[in-house]
Amino acid sequence: MPVPIPRQRAIPAAESGQAQAASPRGGSAEESAKDVSPAGRTPDTAGNTTDKVENNTAHTNLTLLLIEDDPAGSPIVPDMLDQAGKPIRVRTARNLTEAGRLLTDDVHCILLDLALPAPGHSDSADELAVLRHVLELAPRHAVLALTASGDAERGAEAVRVGAQDYLFRDELDSRLLSRAIRYAVERKRSESAERRLAEGRLRAQENRRLERGLLPTPLLEGSSLRFAARYRPGRSRALLGGDFYDVVRTPDGTVHAMIGDVCGHGPDEAALGVELRIAWRALTLAGLCGDQLLGTLQQVLEHERADDEIFATLCTVDIAPDGRRAGLCLAGHPSPLLARPGKPARLLPYDNNGPALGLLPGARWPRMQVELGAEWSLMLYTDGLIEGHIGRGRERLGQDGMTEMIRRQLAEGLRGEQLLRAAVNEVRDLNGGELTDDVAVLLLDRVP
Repeated sequence: MPVPIPRQRAIPAAESGQAQAASPRGGSAEESAKDVSPAGRTPDTAGNTTDKVENNTAHTNLTLLLIEDDPAGSPIVPDMLDQAGKPIRVRTARNLTEAGRLLTDDVHCILLDLALPAPGHSDSADELAVLRHVLELAPRHAVLALTASGDAERGAEAVRVGAQDYLFRDELDSRLLSRAIRYAVERKRSESAERRLAEGRLRAQENRRLERGLLPTPLLEGSSLRFAARYRPGRSRALLGGDFYDVVRTPDGTVHAMIGDVCGHGPDEAALGVELRIAWRALTLAGLCGDQLLGTLQQVLEHERADDEIFATLCTVDIAPDGRRAGLCLAGHPSPLLARPGKPARLLPYDNNGPALGLLPGARWPRMQVELGAEWSLMLYTDGLIEGHIGRGRERLGQDGMTEMIRRQLAEGLRGEQLLRAAVNEVRDLNGGELTDDVAVLLLDRVP
């Protein structure tokens, strides 16, 4: 933050040219003063106090809160007009207790006499204790420090502590003070905007790190199966959605794969999906599978969901140690696609598809035995891959359309990550833009 340079006559940054450096648009001091917007305070949707910015000071009278103790009772602030010719309103507080009562939402700037003692600091060596107290009392208001003539060092220190500018008490005039007020308001607004932007970036970075940490790391050590996955959340700027998947290998050599979808697309659904994935991994490693595992997951869902109407679809596959057969359980989820050499890709049977988790208390989920063969590719996916539109009409891709697409891409020689990337990109292109639903695709390959 630039420090005002003492001169023979104290000129605030708005006049001295420092406003040009501080102005977010890089304009001159005159231009910055003409575009000043008063800032009050208003609660946001989360209940926090945020800056309320008016874009045109011509329609709003500026209000100044003067905090000073003048025993003689003589006014130190001259009559002032804003650039629209309206009078700048002045409220006077003789101590910080009065200032707290007068500091309402329509106050745009505080003019503080640094000689005023701060509560509990009458004998303190901290010459800026009163300023620190005011900054704590009004963190979102512009503050001008008022000091004695010749005490430029104290004024400069006030700016370093947090004031927007400083003025000499015995050199105030209406033109100087009115421009300093407008500059201070604009500078505070710019600082607040930069702070909110920095806080937003920090939160976004933390969210991205958290979401990356919540994505699964497959546990396939010792297995000959090849794994690939593709994930695209439907929420803008998110890395994690309500879809979830996982793959683990248990000590007996069985490979367990799972993919699921929590209804909805918000952060609560994403968090619930992570909880279900972690619960599935823990239960699978503990030896549960099939109907017993899904019944326990439903209990987890019922206890963790925020609304009784929230449900989740799920597909689980347990592949035998020899890799030639698998058990399949479906809980309201689309059936996996199986591709084998010399045969067209097809959907696995879904006649015994059980209900989604969270819909029916005491539900059952039959486990179907599926023959895979010696060489195969098994693709698990969520409905985001099949519910995109085709062209401009209302027709959707559907499972049949997806099956034909995968058959064609396999015939073109695509495998693994390349196959999944091509499938998701083509579905997005057919939709005419980004998909609104989360998409998760998991591929397991067995090549002897």
